[in-house]
Amino acid sequence: MVKPVSVTVDRVTVAVEGCVPLTSEILSEHEAHDMAIVYAALGDPVRLRMLSIIAANEEACSCNLEAPLGKSQPTVSHHTKILAEAGLIVGEKRGRWTWWRTVPERLELAARLLAPTAP
Repeated sequence: MVKPVSVTVDRVTVAVEGCVPLTSEILSEHEAHDMAIVYAALGDPVRLRMLSIIAANEEACSCNLEAPLGKSQPTVSHHTKILAEAGLIVGEKRGRWTWWRTVPERLELAARLLAPTAP
């Protein structure tokens, strides 16, 4: 017999019988590895700020990322490469510079995995 458990959330106590699943979908090993790359890319404050700048402006030139981040061009290139390898941004070469855009589907997937599921 499963023993009921009391759970308190926001000062409301509810009786829960047995284990409540954490998610309705379980990631495959490949999906977990893929998302770990995304979260590792987002784990750096410079890359997180860079992504927010690109997202806020729909697209951004590499040349325009140096000043707001306070980083050199080689450092900007290093970080954009990591974000691109994680599939979070895509670049388009225009003359000497690369213009970066976010990949909405990839950002939505990363956010969906972290969002709480409705009861």
